[in-house]
Amino acid sequence: MVTLVELEVEVEKIKERNRRVEADKDWETSKTRIVFISSLTFVLLYLFLRLSDQPLALLKALVATVLYWVSTESYGMLKKWWLKRRHH
Repeated sequence: MVTLVELEVEVEKIKERNRRVEADKDWETSKTRIVFISSLTFVLLYLFLRLSDQPLALLKALVATVLYWVSTESYGMLKKWWLKRRHH
């Protein structure tokens, strides 16, 4: 038989897991994460293109970074649309 203390421990474990999941979800959708990844993508891609002697390296790196940003920003809208269609 399960005791009240064991149930309380299990509930606390579930609450802690929920806090971790919520924090992970917040990070995945945070502007900080998107800005960081976009900036890193731009810098690394620009350096790679420059080292490869690619013409218009700055423009190419900027286009790739903007496309990444657009894809991350549209993801939320696409997900909402998909969920709405799926549950109706």
